[in-house]
Order: sequence, then structure tokens, then C-alpha cells
Amino acid sequence: MDKTFKDMEEMYRGIAERFRKIEGKKWNAEGAMIELSKQVGELAKQVMIKERYYALEGDVEDVDACLGNELADVIAQVMRLADFYKIDLEKAFVEAREDEDRYLKSRGV
Repeated sequence: MDKTFKDMEEMYRGIAERFRKIEGKKWNAEGAMIELSKQVGELAKQVMIKERYYALEGDVEDVDACLGNELADVIAQVMRLADFYKIDLEKAFVEAREDEDRYLKSRGV
């Protein structure tokens, strides 16, 4: 599976467009933010299960699959929010890491 970040963004845009056809209300930044918060909550639940704070229901492999799915859902909602604000997420990610790199170098690390 050799997909670039741009490929993943386009894949999600296609999925989001199909969801728009069946959703009750057009999503804006508020809707995307609420969904992102919901997805982070679902991710937190999977981490709690993985770390055995909650009783394990099913196979460990199932937990890992659910954890991966929830991580992907969080990324998808961040992509949706970035699209709403017309932010090039790949560029923003690289620039943020470069800023961190400069900061760490300034601290001798």
C-alpha cells in the first residue's frame, strides 16, 4: 500500500463527498470539530481497552484493528477541517516539524 499523503486526502475527499449525499445537514467547521471530538473520544476508549483499563471484549487483534481504525478516523476529520479552511495539511505538517527542528537545534538537541 504505497499511498502518498495527497492520495489519502483525495481518498477521504471522495468518501466525504459521498457522505454529503446522505447527511441531513451540510457540514461546516463546527460539524467537523464536533465529529473530530467524537472520534477522539472513540480513540480514547480503544486506548483504554488496549491498556486494559476496560475489560477486553474479543481478540487482541480486534482491539488493534479498532485502534487503527479510530486513529484513521481522527486523521480523516482533521483532513475535513483542513479542507474547510483551505489549509494544505501536508505543507502545514512539514512546516510545523521544521519549526520544531529549529527550536530543538537552538536548544542544542
